[in-house]
Amino acid sequence: MHLDDDLPPADAAAALRLIQDQRSATARRLDPDARLVYWPWGVAWLVGFGLFFLRFSPDDRELLRLPSWLPLTVLFALLVAAGVIQAVVSTRAYGQVIGDSAQRGRWYGCTWALGSVSIYAGLGRISEHLPDDLAGLVWSATAVGLTGALHMAGVIAGPGWHALVIAVAGGGGILVAGAIARRRQ
Repeated sequence: MHLDDDLPPADAAAALRLIQDQRSATARRLDPDARLVYWPWGVAWLVGFGLFFLRFSPDDRELLRLPSWLPLTVLFALLVAAGVIQAVVSTRAYGQVIGDSAQRGRWYGCTWALGSVSIYAGLGRISEHLPDDLAGLVWSATAVGLTGALHMAGVIAGPGWHALVIAVAGGGGILVAGAIARRRQ
C-alpha cells in the first residue's frame, strides 16, 4: 500500500473523476443486471404459456400432443424458478441497503411470495371442479393477474388464444424489456 493512495486528488478534475468512478461502482453493486430481473419471468411466460397454447389450442385442437398436466406443471415450475432467481438477485443487489428502503423491499418480496402461495392454494381447491381447458385458463390468468391488459386480451380471445397472447406478448415483451433495461444500464 502506498501512502499516495490515501491522499486527496491533486486537482478538481481528478476529484470529479474519483467521484464519478465511485458513483459508477456503487451503481453497479446496487443495480442488478436487468436481464437477471426480467428474463427468467419472460422465459417462464414464453415457455409455460407457449405449452398451454400448443396443448389447448382454439377449437379444442392439440397442436402438440402433451399430457394435459404438463403445461401447468412446467409453467408453475418456471414461475417458481423465476421467483427464486428474483429473490437471489434482489438479495445480492439490495442486501447492503439498510433502513426504510430495506424494510419496504423485504415486505414487498414477502407480499409477492405470500400472495402467490395463497392464490395458488385457493386455485388448487377450485380447479378440480372445472374442465381442463377452463382450469388451465383460470390458473394462467391468475398467474398474470398483475398484467391486467394481457389478461383482458386473453379472456376476450378465448381459452386457446389466451395462452398464445400471454406467451408471445407477455413472455416476449418481458424478454425485450429486460434487453432494453440492460442496454440503458
